[in-house]
Formats: sequence, C-alpha cells, structure tokens
Amino acid sequence: MARRGIGSYSRTRNEPDRQTMDTCDIVSFDLDGTLIDSAGEIVAAANAALADCGIAERPTDEIVRLIGHGGRALMIALLARALLERPQLADRVRADDVIAGYEAHYDRRIGSASRAYPGARQVLVELRRMGVRTACVSNKERRLAERVLQAHGLDAHLDLLVGGDSLPHKKPHPSVLRHVAQVLGGDTRRMAHVGDSGIDVQAARAAGVAAWAVSYGYSGGVPIEDALPHRLFHDLGEVALHVRSLRTHSSFTLLETTS
Repeated sequence: MARRGIGSYSRTRNEPDRQTMDTCDIVSFDLDGTLIDSAGEIVAAANAALADCGIAERPTDEIVRLIGHGGRALMIALLARALLERPQLADRVRADDVIAGYEAHYDRRIGSASRAYPGARQVLVELRRMGVRTACVSNKERRLAERVLQAHGLDAHLDLLVGGDSLPHKKPHPSVLRHVAQVLGGDTRRMAHVGDSGIDVQAARAAGVAAWAVSYGYSGGVPIEDALPHRLFHDLGEVALHVRSLRTHSSFTLLETTS
C-alpha cells in the first residue's frame, strides 16, 4: 500500500473539518504501538500465562492483532479462542487466573523486550517547550502503563497518564479524552490525540478531538488509513513539526488582529 504524505487528511460526512483547528494546546498519545514498541514482551507474558494453565502458545501475529484493549481484554480473547479449540479446558481454567498470570508475567518483563519508538522522548520534550500539555492515554492498566513509561524514561515528560482502569470507561468512549482536556485545562477543539489504531481514531472523533495517527504500530491488523484519521504521520518528529506550524500560525494571526 502506498504511503500518504505527512498531514494526510480524511473525514466522514457531517463531521467538522479538523484541519481548521487554529492551534493545538494539548496532545495526548496512545502508549503501545505509538510511543512504545511493546509487542515482544506482551506476547511473551501472554503465552507464559497460558502455559501456566496448560494452554498451548498462540501465534505472535494473533496476539499482536489483539493489542489495544488492555491486558484483561487481551487474555479473555485468547482464552476464548483456546476454549473454542479445546472446550474441555473450561472445566479447569478460570479467566481470573489467566488474567492474574498475565499481569504477573508482564510485570516482570516490562522493559526487557520493548523500546521507545524513535523520537518518542524528543516529541514530548519539544511539545512541552512550546507550552503544549501532554498526556498518555492507554487502555493498559494504569500501574503497568506507568511502569512502561518509567522503564523508557518518558514519564517525566508527561503532564497526565490515564490508564484503562483510571476511569469508568476506556477508549474509545468519548469521556476519556474529554477528561484529559478537563484535567489539563484545555479545549477539545484545541486538542489532538495520536494513536496507532482504530480505537484511538474512534476515541478522538467521539470526543471532538483531532484524530491523528502514526503509520507504524499494531492497528489490529487493519491499515490505519481505514479508520480515517484526520492526519497521518510517519514518525513522531512530524507531530512536533505540525504542532509548531499550528501554533506559529496562531501567533501570527493574533498579532495581525491586535495590531
């Protein structure tokens, strides 16, 4: 599939054209597949938890396609697939045990087989230098998300972390990103959310936030373009450049209207 250029844009009918946002005061980022390439240790932890319960390993690609809804949802989905293949497992395997096993194995592996994507730290630093508030919004359980960020030195460059268990709902529910705007004292019309999957695009659109996406990551095995993000970036450095252009244009406009 041919790549779209920086700032690619698409929208659905009856949706405001978010290319018209006059500036950007808040940028939130998804974690897995956007800031951090964490698939290796997620896959290892998931298969270790399944093995503890006498369940055969699942293929790596299958597990990666399920990343994005949080650890509990991941393990429930994997267990459901295993039960379809071996219904007799239902007599001795409890979902709570599989989930607890995953969290324990993942907790021990955090930072061992993951890496920050190129430019992850720099984009957070640059945005805050511009006066832009930053957040990480993940469906991963907050305790685990915090440990991932700490392992890669990104936690100190964020103003807010929201995990999948921080609020009554998680992405793509509109209340999640609206909560971020409220806590950081901003306006959803001047906020963007950056993610790698349809979950992130849906969350942004539902909240009235600019839906920005990266062209790498996991995306559930579906091309991210299919989710119709407002803008598509090929690396995180492009995000900072685009925000700078928005804020520079906004400053010039303000000077023109006050002169």
